[in-house]
Amino acid sequence: MKYFPIPVALLEIGKPLPVDVWSSTGNLLLRKGQPVVSEQHREKLHAHNASSTLADAMAWQRSYERMVHAMLRGGVEMQEISRASMPSEIRETDYVVGESVSGGWLDLQEVLRGILYQGGLAINPLRRLAGIEKKATELLKTDPDDSLFCLFQALADDSLGYCATHALLCAVVCKLTAEKLGISPALAQPLFRAALTMNIGMARDQDSMARQNSAPTDWQRTLIREHPEKSVEILAGFGVDDAEQLDIVRWHHSDESPEGLVHTQASRQLLALTDGFVARMAARKTRSPLSPVKAIRSMVLGAEGEAIGVGSAMAQAVGFYPPGSYVLLANGDIAVAAQRGARANTPWVISLVNKDGMPIATYKARDSSNPAYAIESPVDFETVRVTVNLEKVRKARAAISR
Repeated sequence: MKYFPIPVALLEIGKPLPVDVWSSTGNLLLRKGQPVVSEQHREKLHAHNASSTLADAMAWQRSYERMVHAMLRGGVEMQEISRASMPSEIRETDYVVGESVSGGWLDLQEVLRGILYQGGLAINPLRRLAGIEKKATELLKTDPDDSLFCLFQALADDSLGYCATHALLCAVVCKLTAEKLGISPALAQPLFRAALTMNIGMARDQDSMARQNSAPTDWQRTLIREHPEKSVEILAGFGVDDAEQLDIVRWHHSDESPEGLVHTQASRQLLALTDGFVARMAARKTRSPLSPVKAIRSMVLGAEGEAIGVGSAMAQAVGFYPPGSYVLLANGDIAVAAQRGARANTPWVISLVNKDGMPIATYKARDSSNPAYAIESPVDFETVRVTVNLEKVRKARAAISR
């Protein structure tokens, strides 16, 4: 039988374990329901490479992800979440099989967040990351506009946590832009994987910084500067041996072009620009978010050489007003962009609030290339006081092609 290492450092002393614990050679170390009794006991488990079966490992990971999600929804501070130990209970529904990851983008976000939070202690990470990649690719291929809509809406919801939403949105924007740029599938795949994992070296701190009321401290700035190399170390520890993926992660914050890595230069540049693009649109306690159109402009202004072409391709790929972002229309309505249009600045939109400030119950998609529904300006999501109904948006979009 194959065994998988468990995160010994996340086991709370005195708390019963929900799985049998084995050594890497198959010797039973602890039975289900028994606790770790002391720090010395924990060190002994570590020395024996404490492990569990694949089914138990994956179910325990799922239980951890569910616990973190509940803490985030409950408004628990990131510092407290970062100190959380592995849960002592596993539900039957936590037992998942193989690489399969089901559900939509928010389900993927929850699974990815658990892996990013645990970093080098993540259970069975490569198979789970492969499952996320497979499902994300399916969702994006099936409906790229719905994918962008879900993720841009999630970016505005800080109760979900920031790090995993940022990673998924970067991966999606990179993939769509890579297609515009003609980047080969052979390089687009490691680029997608790099986007998902580039910040694993600081995921918990990334969420903390997204919520703090002050600018980053000197220690945090050092972490930001050094996290690419730390992320590479964690990924290599997982068993990632794709040199291109590791190179893209290692240099995604650098303007350098190390000798011998010219073949990944376009991918690294694309990820760096996408990383900044998404970060600018995320709200912080210390600043308001930029609208997508302003984020694109800030990315292109001052750019030189190939960066200009990358920014232009990104604008074409996601639009100046991507699905899920908010706009003010010429008729006075506040609307949400629902689907990319014929041009980057003319998406299909759905009015949410009329010019008198009254919510609009009936969703109807309108082409903003029509002067009656032309876009006047972007709208900060923080000023929108209505909740968007995703299913009604999907129904309105379905009526476009009828």
